[in-house]
Amino acid sequence: MSTSRETFRFRSFELDISAYELRRHGRSIRLERQPMDVLILLVERRGQLVSRGDIIDRLWGRDVFVDVETGVHTAIRKIRQALRDSRQEPKFVETVSGKGYRFIADVEVIAAAPGMPADVELGGGAAAARVTLAVLPFENRGSDSELDYLAAGLTDETSASLAQIDPEQLIVKGRTLNYKGTTKTAAEIGRELSVEYLVESSIRAESDRLRITVKLIRVSDQEYVWSESYERQPTSVLGLQQELSTAIAQQIRLRLRPDRSLGLGRRQTANAEAYDAYLRGRHLTGRRTPEANRRAIQYYEHAIALDPDYALAWAALSHTYAASAMNSDARPLDVGPHARHAATQAVRANPDLAETQWAVGYVKWLMDWDWNAAGIALHRAIELDPSSAVAYRTLGHALSQLHCHREAESAMRRVRELEPLEPMSYALSAQVAFQARDHNSAVELARRTILIEPNLWIGYMALGQPYEQQGKDDLAMEALSDATRLSGGNSKAISLTGYLLAKSGRVSEAREVLKTLDDISRQRYVPPYAQALVYAGLGERDEVFEWLEKAYDARDVHLIFLPVDPKWDGYRADPRFEALLTRCRFTADR
Repeated sequence: MSTSRETFRFRSFELDISAYELRRHGRSIRLERQPMDVLILLVERRGQLVSRGDIIDRLWGRDVFVDVETGVHTAIRKIRQALRDSRQEPKFVETVSGKGYRFIADVEVIAAAPGMPADVELGGGAAAARVTLAVLPFENRGSDSELDYLAAGLTDETSASLAQIDPEQLIVKGRTLNYKGTTKTAAEIGRELSVEYLVESSIRAESDRLRITVKLIRVSDQEYVWSESYERQPTSVLGLQQELSTAIAQQIRLRLRPDRSLGLGRRQTANAEAYDAYLRGRHLTGRRTPEANRRAIQYYEHAIALDPDYALAWAALSHTYAASAMNSDARPLDVGPHARHAATQAVRANPDLAETQWAVGYVKWLMDWDWNAAGIALHRAIELDPSSAVAYRTLGHALSQLHCHREAESAMRRVRELEPLEPMSYALSAQVAFQARDHNSAVELARRTILIEPNLWIGYMALGQPYEQQGKDDLAMEALSDATRLSGGNSKAISLTGYLLAKSGRVSEAREVLKTLDDISRQRYVPPYAQALVYAGLGERDEVFEWLEKAYDARDVHLIFLPVDPKWDGYRADPRFEALLTRCRFTADR
């Protein structure tokens, strides 16, 4: 969507970009998000042909997962209805047969008054703005570090609840944990996050109760426009994030529709102990280590035992199981059934949560290799919560592995807009850039990851890969050494080290890496893809395919890299490689 603050006037209509509103004779005309975005595109490029491809790129990123042609026609039809226009005798939107559309009315541009806030109220008291907001980390002001999980959980859940209030009018930026303990002003944070409001909160233990203080700050003048304190028993914070979200929405003049209110009520469990277990699991999941995953799973399972219809806990359990195959070298044949079962239960409990649809999409993408089905679920997640960075992130990867690199980068750019300080947003953006052979961008994004979070091993992996392709072996080796150390010996870091040693002629050292992987496999599961990659560096093709076959039999999740990873380019002409991609369904619909 355009960030212009201009208003466009054509005939009796006004299109106010900053307010994200279409008006006729000063009266607001309701237009849904997608038709509104198309109308803005047409007016901004008035007099020019706007192709269907341009519209698809604006709305969906030109991915392959939805019936985009129907979506384009629907958006144009709704625009014409709003403008009282005719396809046969157009005054505003002209159809160029087989090509696209053109906005043909004369347009007058009215600049916004300097300093005019984007959230001004219009007649009737309703907000016309598309408000942007971020929830800063809840600060634990007590001496009990045990409450850190609660502070982190309330931060995430308040953000998630706010995102449900009115997705068409409120954009919630997520993952602000890097501002924990910051000394930056609200104005500085607001500029960095590109938001109009900040929610600042603290938790303090007082005797046997918790005091939770919440403030809403308007960034433009750093004024506290609302503040409230709540007292709760430590086990009675359930529902607080919904109460906060509703109060904040009222302060920024958003209307909470009855269906949204009902959705917020259904989002969480009614069992306080289950909610506490869920928050503890969430706090652990972010560490992405085998031990943290194991403990998180225990908390999620405890939450589900207390409330078998707890959709959020089912979704989190599904993702933790599935992701462990990638971030912790868990055996896919062991964790896959658990991930699928939990995703199914999440949808059974509540199919209208973005988190449940994302869980389905993640399993379909990573474990089932059914990328079209993954796309359907991920688009549904985004439809339910347009602020869902994790859904965009998974969609970006699925598109990348389908060779839709431009669309994948568009999705990842959206991720970084929604989570501008989340290290994983940059690390996985680096992976997508690497898969598109844009190694300079991959290096830049990986460096940004490390700058935000120096102890995230995935950032160093993301840095080592493009360095290896650029022939910067010393820099690559240094990055991979850090990745191996910080990950606790993840197979990806070890095997890429072996590949690099082999490619640089250090054959005996590469074979030592193979021996190391063999030794580790006697203690725990090692993905067969790891050995295959080292043998690829050595150029021993028969051994490569022997281990790739083992990887296929093991449903090794790392096979998803085969279609796009440049390290495999020398094998693409081999019929055995093509046959493997076909069996994995990685070549379908490309």
